[in-house]
Amino acid sequence: MASAVQESRSIDHFFSAPSGRTDRWRDLHAVARSWSRGETARSMVEATLQELGAIEEFHAFPGQELLAALRERLQSDDASGFLALAKRISVAIITGNYKHDSKEWQAVDLSMADPVDMLPSSLGESSTYRPYFEMLAVTPAPMARWPHMAAEFRRLRRPEDAFVYETVLVGSLEDAVCAAVLNPNIAAVVIYEGFALKSRHDAPVLRSVIAAQQPYLDKADEADLALRLAAGLKAIRPELDIYLLSDRRVEKLAGDPRAAMIRRVMYQIEEPLELHLSVLEGIEARYDTPFFDNLKRYAQRPVATFHALPIARGKSVFRSPWIRDMGQFYGINLFLAESSATTGGLDSLLEPTGNIKRAQEMAARAFGADQVFFVTNGTSTSNKMVLQALIGPGDIVILDRNCHKSHHYGLMLCGAQPFYVDAFPMTEFSMYGAVPLRTIKKALLDLEAEGRLDRVKMVDLTNCTFDGHIYNTRRVMEECLAIKPDLIFLWDEAWFGFARWSPFLRPRTAMGAAADIEAWAQDPDAAVQHKKQREGLGANPSIETLLDTRLVPDPAALRLRVYQTNSTHKSMSAIRQGSMVLVRDVDFHRVEAQFHEAIFTHASTSPNQQLIASLDVARRQMELEGYGLVMNAIEVALDIRHEIAVHPVISKYFRVVGADGMVPREYRTSGFVDFLAPDTHWDDQLRSMREDEFCLDPTRMTLVCGTAGFDGTSFKGLLAAQYNIQVNKTSRNSVLLQSNINNTRSDVALLIGVLLKISNEIEARLRQGGEDERKAFAARVHSLMKDVPDLPNFSRFHDAFRTDAGKTTPEGDIRTAFFSAYKEEKCEYLRIDSPECDRRIDKGPALISANFVIPYPPGFPILVPGQVVTHETITFMRKLDVKEIHGYEKAKGLKLLKPDVLASKKK
Repeated sequence: MASAVQESRSIDHFFSAPSGRTDRWRDLHAVARSWSRGETARSMVEATLQELGAIEEFHAFPGQELLAALRERLQSDDASGFLALAKRISVAIITGNYKHDSKEWQAVDLSMADPVDMLPSSLGESSTYRPYFEMLAVTPAPMARWPHMAAEFRRLRRPEDAFVYETVLVGSLEDAVCAAVLNPNIAAVVIYEGFALKSRHDAPVLRSVIAAQQPYLDKADEADLALRLAAGLKAIRPELDIYLLSDRRVEKLAGDPRAAMIRRVMYQIEEPLELHLSVLEGIEARYDTPFFDNLKRYAQRPVATFHALPIARGKSVFRSPWIRDMGQFYGINLFLAESSATTGGLDSLLEPTGNIKRAQEMAARAFGADQVFFVTNGTSTSNKMVLQALIGPGDIVILDRNCHKSHHYGLMLCGAQPFYVDAFPMTEFSMYGAVPLRTIKKALLDLEAEGRLDRVKMVDLTNCTFDGHIYNTRRVMEECLAIKPDLIFLWDEAWFGFARWSPFLRPRTAMGAAADIEAWAQDPDAAVQHKKQREGLGANPSIETLLDTRLVPDPAALRLRVYQTNSTHKSMSAIRQGSMVLVRDVDFHRVEAQFHEAIFTHASTSPNQQLIASLDVARRQMELEGYGLVMNAIEVALDIRHEIAVHPVISKYFRVVGADGMVPREYRTSGFVDFLAPDTHWDDQLRSMREDEFCLDPTRMTLVCGTAGFDGTSFKGLLAAQYNIQVNKTSRNSVLLQSNINNTRSDVALLIGVLLKISNEIEARLRQGGEDERKAFAARVHSLMKDVPDLPNFSRFHDAFRTDAGKTTPEGDIRTAFFSAYKEEKCEYLRIDSPECDRRIDKGPALISANFVIPYPPGFPILVPGQVVTHETITFMRKLDVKEIHGYEKAKGLKLLKPDVLASKKK
């Protein structure tokens, strides 16, 4: 492949392909301007134009005509003409103007040209906007016919079409995969049988990506190459509509089970209009937003409301002399679309039968789930719904102690017994990572040894964690199912919903891993693998042997039951508190009734219509442009990392922690160090994604500010108050930066500019303050970076709340402990800075927490009801430099259960 693809294998070049393309066009524009001034030789322009390379073949714009015009002006030494055309193309790519302005596609002088019908126009005679997309056509036709084929598709356009598209033509399987990876505008693929396997370019670098993602593609033979390509494209971008055109017996081909992922199989010589209409219909199926579309129609109806929602229709707002400013701020449609009615097409979120039901079914298709449930109370409520639906009193749940408080409260409400497992610590930053698989397996095996494995119902983990740790979800589920085949998994992916739209992150999502396990279990080789391992382990393998073995589940015995909760509002275009519950559970029919009961228990009977609509629209956006948006979010994050690392002043005081600082070496068997480490390539990152027990979400960046003398809370406040930069999570000496589908490179520029200003202020202060200032600064940095408290692990439940627990396993009755504190006379308070606190810990009676104690940061319970308080916990609390600790009143102290209450419960 041409040099544009070969130029770099670095991660930032690969994951930044769209912006890298615009950068190359900017470079061409700049060198053309220099050539027109006589400052640069023509050879430099030729070399820069060559750098655009084969990547341009994977995009419809600028197309062969404009590129040929560029080369012609270059060869004729028309510097001014070349500059004008290069500038126009560059601006059109950066702004996206070519998607709605047909004149951008013309090579002639725009002032002299009239629009032609062969060029894309999304502003028709009616001047209504029509979204633009690109269709990939994989064809065996010679390249000389490609312009003619593209023109044929253009001539099929009609005023009635809701969308407009341009065609990208390629002639091989490898080029098709490269186009799908590099061009986020591609939304549909047409495959004509008979295409080549290998690219016509020399040894494309992206072939290693293809092999890494879909190793079976290179093994395809001519007979089923089209089906294998379809499967490969679906594995990379499952949202794509694929159409297969064949000159064989299409009826037989359509009946092939492997053709299930193909939207339509057609006879190759049939009327092309049928294909055109099918492609538009496929886009319409994703563009359709049943609830949002109906809500828009409802808002335009003349409705009289006689229900308890005065704000509906907005009359109480716009007629008021006192609050009409709210109406002016939000706009009339917000109020016209408000209603507490569930009739008239609006449907009920609690028991949907109409457009909400359809919207949820479309979300299930998009996210790879069997069922999806919309939630308007946030993922805190989603987690409680799942736990109540699946867990009952006395059930044991293996739970990350570091997870969001909604899981702890959910288990307390269910009456379940949490078996807390601790994540690996990152003491330097006063936060935890994720729970090692060995720890989870040991919990299951210990429970099995106690004869209590039958009571274990669920493994409940956070993926990815707030700080970006991603589990090897498939491996976790497979090895746990090898121990207990009917385990339920709840993966809290509040921050990770966007990952569905990245082919590199998707396998590590709950739904992505569940799909892979399901496919593996149906393969006859799965039973062979399990039998071979079982024979190798023998009849009674020791716990240590099982811990050291990568366990293979029995495909005939496993019951795949996976639940995933997404804070859609955290990573997609949904309004705050918009969440989804994703279900892939073979036994869901057995729990469906109780799942609905959980919804009735926790969901509001007055859900916000705008929230529901935003969940509907968020799904539409991600299905149609999510791939490109997520790629851009990753690019923004890599850009931030790079600019901080290379800046000579900023890097003295700030740094983004690499994978080597976030994930201990034993969990990085691939040897991956960091995204932008020297000699690190994107295939190193892909290997880490496939192999490592934990890897990092590239969009989440732990920015160390302690080395600049700031604790996380004060630095967060500084950014917000003085520079209008908002961040969310902090630690003792860091803040978390998150890139998302909303961010632009302008945001990066603002952040880097602010960090430079702050760094320069530190430099000036140290320079002007003399030795005393430098010593004070060094002491502050040492305090934040070195004098950090050890992180307390979960100690144990008091024996009074372990009457139904195993002898050696740590589960306990959190619900009884929680409600024991409801009577104030049964509780006492003790200040953590008092000598009595240390004396009681040493000599008794034991200090037993009466409630949850959750400091922010780090944001997880360091004490839960019924837990024994230890020196480690008290020392951590004493060293905490935070203002917000839920469940702790500084003036009164820790809330504890009185010893006599505990004695009575123990009896």
